[in-house]
Order: sequence, then C-alpha cells, then structure tokens
Amino acid sequence: MTLQTWAIGRPKTDLDTPALLVDLPTMQRNLDRMARYMRDAGVGWRPHTKAIKTPAIAHMLLRAGAHGVTCAKLGEAEVMAAGGIRDILIANQVVGDQKIARLVNLLPHADVIVAVDSEVNVRALDAASREKGVRLRVLIEVNTGMNRAGVEPGDPVVRLARTIHGCEGLRFAGVMGWEAHAIRITDPAEKRRAIEQAVGLLADSAERCRRADLPVDIVSCGGTGTYMITARVPGITEIQAGGGIFGDVLYRTRMGVDHEYALTVLATVTSRPTPTRVICDAGKKTMSSDAAPPEPIGLAHVTSVALSAEHAKLELSEPDASLRVGDKLEFVVGYSDTTVCLHDELYGVRDGRVEIVWPLLGRGKLR
Repeated sequence: MTLQTWAIGRPKTDLDTPALLVDLPTMQRNLDRMARYMRDAGVGWRPHTKAIKTPAIAHMLLRAGAHGVTCAKLGEAEVMAAGGIRDILIANQVVGDQKIARLVNLLPHADVIVAVDSEVNVRALDAASREKGVRLRVLIEVNTGMNRAGVEPGDPVVRLARTIHGCEGLRFAGVMGWEAHAIRITDPAEKRRAIEQAVGLLADSAERCRRADLPVDIVSCGGTGTYMITARVPGITEIQAGGGIFGDVLYRTRMGVDHEYALTVLATVTSRPTPTRVICDAGKKTMSSDAAPPEPIGLAHVTSVALSAEHAKLELSEPDASLRVGDKLEFVVGYSDTTVCLHDELYGVRDGRVEIVWPLLGRGKLR
C-alpha cells in the first residue's frame, strides 16, 4: 500500500507532517465564484497553473468553464499537455535552442501559445517552427507598467506584430500583459485607476494592431489580485487569474481579495519550551513566508510567526496550555505560488477526511 492509498478515507490529522492540504468544498466554491465572475463579465478564463501544479485540478477548471490554462514555464506546459490539456499559454518568453526545440515538438500534442517581446526571439521561433513543419501562435507581451519584460505599448507593439505576421512559422494571435504593479494598492479608487490605466494601454495596443490590419484574437491579462476590475475593462478577451481557487493570506490581507482559505499546511507541535512559545515541524522548506506569513488556525493570542529552515516558532501574548507536544496544528498558507512548489503531493480533504491525493506533477519544472 502506498502512502497515497493509505491516507484515503482517514482523518487529516492522521497524516504524517508536514502535509499540504486543500479543502475540496472550499476550493470548489472559490473556483465556481471565479468562473461565474468571468461569465458575468463576458470574458474568457485561462487560469494560471503556476500554483496548481497538477493537471487534475486544471481539468476541474476547464469543466467549470475555463477555455485553456496559463503556465509560467515550458516544463509546466509539458506536464499539462501530458495530462490532456490542449489550449496552453506560456506567459513568458521561451529562449534558447534547447527550449525552442522542445516547444515546437510539443505542438503536435497541444495548441501552445508563447509570449514574445523581441525580434531575435521571434526569428528563432519562426525558424524552428518552419523546420518542424508546425505553426506556433504567439502573443506580444506588453509592458503596461510592471517594468519587467515586455514591449513598450503602442507603436512598438505594432512593429513587432508586423514582423510576426510576416513569419510563415508563426501566427500572431494578440497581446498579453500583467498589471502586477497595481495589486497591492490599498486605496480602492486608486487601485482601480492604476489597473484601468495599465490595462487600457494593453487594449489600445491591440486596437492599434487591428487598425494596421493585423488580426488580434486574444487580449490577455489579469491575476487574482486584479481580476475583479480587469475583467470589466473594455477590450479584454481573457483573464489569467488562477491562484485564487486556493485563497491565501497574501491575496486576502495585502491584495483585498476576499476568497475563502482553502490551502493549508498541517504541522506537528514538536516543542513547548515555554507557555507562550510553540514550535512546529513546518518551516521555510514547507511553507514560504516571502510574500506573507502563514497563519495558524484556531490558536489565540499569536503575536508572531517566525520560520527557520525546518521549524515554525509561534510567540503568544498569553500562556496557552491547549497545545501539547505531538498535537497537530494547521496553518493557512501565506502564498500559494511559493508553497505548493515545496511539496510532492496535495491531499484533498472533505469534512476532515482525505478524499484524494494528487501528485504535484509540475513541481520542479523550472526549465
């Protein structure tokens, strides 16, 4: 009997720790909420899988109404394609002979789209596609204010689009962007203005391409921290938000997204050195704190949560004898993107019992 089959049907507290859990009904409610919002806004949904890491959950998203998925890396796209996902956007540049060869050899198995922002990369993709005898869809990544990758909006987008349109091995499919610089703005009115301005640059770039007789099918953007505004900006065709199905501390406390918490880490209390200190067996190698600290569930008077490599140290403002060595303690994940990638499996829980165990097949796919 494997660890996975042993766990099914047992109370989650029987699991050895640390263990990554997702509450299935809660995740489904978050998922349904996002799908419904996209339908109501009249845009497509292409949820990002960089936090999800498993084709099984991607198929749940497709059944809920998503038309495809977004991946951060080519390796993740290969996992999704092997899992039967057809419509895949790699929302980053794929550069270098090895990666480009893998990309074009994936096309007979899935309809993969890739982001570009330079003529050098466009020419390399075109040559490889023609040699393979395939045609690759590409989106131009537009810098709408995040100031990471991307072509500057407006005429530079049109110029690169003309180059792509003239390549026999490529098909210009549209534009994409990411308004990440606006996600942590706390004032609602200011946040809306920043998002509308950024996404407006993307939509305007798409319209300029259309006026130049360049076909634009896709205008893609939006993450969990912005989708409730971005989805209703005129000109947008699809939203990439995906991590919101898990919910986490970062989304709720720093991005103003009131999704339910579905993703948790189960830990064991390994030490109670003082009545106001709790030590658990889940540290930075189990749950990240880079974007937001994880939050213990059901423990009062917590003043701080500090993570070292293998331990969580909780300081309490008042003595608490309710937790003893050997007890289990659950934490809401601080940030799903940088926590899921630390685990080999995800335990799906319903009513406190393990219902399914998913291997996180996209873990470690960094190339």
